[in-house]
Parts: sequence; C-alpha cells; structure tokens
Amino acid sequence: MYAIAEIAGKQYKVEKDKSIYTNKLQEKEGAKVEFDQILLIDDKGKVTIGQPIIKGALVSAKVLSHEKGDKIIVFKKKRRKGYQVKNGHRQDFTKILIEKIQLKADGMSKADAKEKAETKEVQVDKAAAKKIPTKAETKSQAKQSGTKKKVAKKDTKIKT
Repeated sequence: MYAIAEIAGKQYKVEKDKSIYTNKLQEKEGAKVEFDQILLIDDKGKVTIGQPIIKGALVSAKVLSHEKGDKIIVFKKKRRKGYQVKNGHRQDFTKILIEKIQLKADGMSKADAKEKAETKEVQVDKAAAKKIPTKAETKSQAKQSGTKKKVAKKDTKIKT
C-alpha cells in the first residue's frame, strides 16, 4: 500500500514503515504528525484518486530528526569582466517515518458516491446542451452583421 501525499508544499510517494526527507517542519523531534492532503492511494491494486484530495484519508508519521543537506555551491562569473562570486548554502530537511496510511470509510458512503456520480452525469448533459459555435459559424455571423476590426492610427507628429 502506498499513497501520494502533499507534505510541506511538495508531493511525496509514501509507504508504511519507510522514512522520507521533507522540507523542514515546525514539529519537534519525536512528535507525531498527520497529513490529510492525500491525492492518491493504491491498496493492493485498488487505486483511489482524489478530486483533488481524498476525503477522510490520513497519513500518520513521526518526526525522527532535523538535518541539513549537502552543501550546494552557487558560482557566478562574467567572462572578461573580472566578476566572480562564490556562495553556498545547506538546505534544512526533516526526516519522518511513515507509521500508518488509512482510508476512512466514513468519508463517503456508497449511496453518496452513487448520488454524486448521477449529479455529474446531469452536469455533463447540461454542458452538452449548450451549443458552442465553431470558428466557421462565428465568421459567418460576423459577415452577416457587417462588423470589421478597426485599427487605430497614431498621430505621428515630430516635435522640433
């Protein structure tokens, strides 16, 4: 079982008992955290996709440590100008251990899902009923009404 979760603004593939590095979180080491922004869950081949998130889905994790990544060198140079700048930084990360991925059944019952699917079908039919004119039809309508695009001319006077 795995899930695609949005953690600290980025999307991660999470699995039970696996650890991942995320952008730095505010929680202290050893704290339990829960993420409810779950976009997809795959449970032994049964895939559930959110629209955009899955209601009732939850990923529980434990903060293991706060660490820094490898040093990244930023070097700028402009040739033949004598300009060189060398900077560097280390990104802050939080290592978390995924403890549990759960899809709560109380998020939506089967009857609610069926009703939602029926309302979607009705909305699609309404959209199909609205006729969107094609490019050829809009051209013919423009010719019938006699409208033309007017180009504004600018006064080009030279001041002396």
